[in-house]
Amino acid sequence: MEEKTNVMRMIEQKKLPYKSHYYGDTDAISGEDVAKVLGQDPGGVFKTLVCVGKSGSHYVFVIPVSKELDLKKAAKAVAEKSVEMVPARELLSLTGYVHGGCSPIGMKKFFKTTVDRSAAERDSICFSAGKIGYQVEMAVGDLGKIIRIQLADIT
Repeated sequence: MEEKTNVMRMIEQKKLPYKSHYYGDTDAISGEDVAKVLGQDPGGVFKTLVCVGKSGSHYVFVIPVSKELDLKKAAKAVAEKSVEMVPARELLSLTGYVHGGCSPIGMKKFFKTTVDRSAAERDSICFSAGKIGYQVEMAVGDLGKIIRIQLADIT
């Protein structure tokens, strides 16, 4: 059964339009599986990745599920010497989200968030609604009204 997540509530609080998608009754695990189940173009379904920079600061990168994060480009986008992925076991305590259900909206603390530039070419993007099995779809401009984001070429 579909329920409302905290991410959806935060979007509604700002009175911004969005669509919710539920895929919890499937065995979709990878982002590309999720895109297929939802009937979406994998270039429009985005994953949320959390990294730590050489300085010890944490960063969030939102990229299409069909792409890989380019760590050099990502580091450059946030003015770090280098960045690396945060181990999955640290994700929950750091963000409040589990691996596979991490959303750029509603993390325990705000981290500098960079969205891949390809998102700007789309009317809307899908990303995790903060719980495995749930996605939200909204315009990138509206995402920027909830959290501070920057666009950069990071894939």
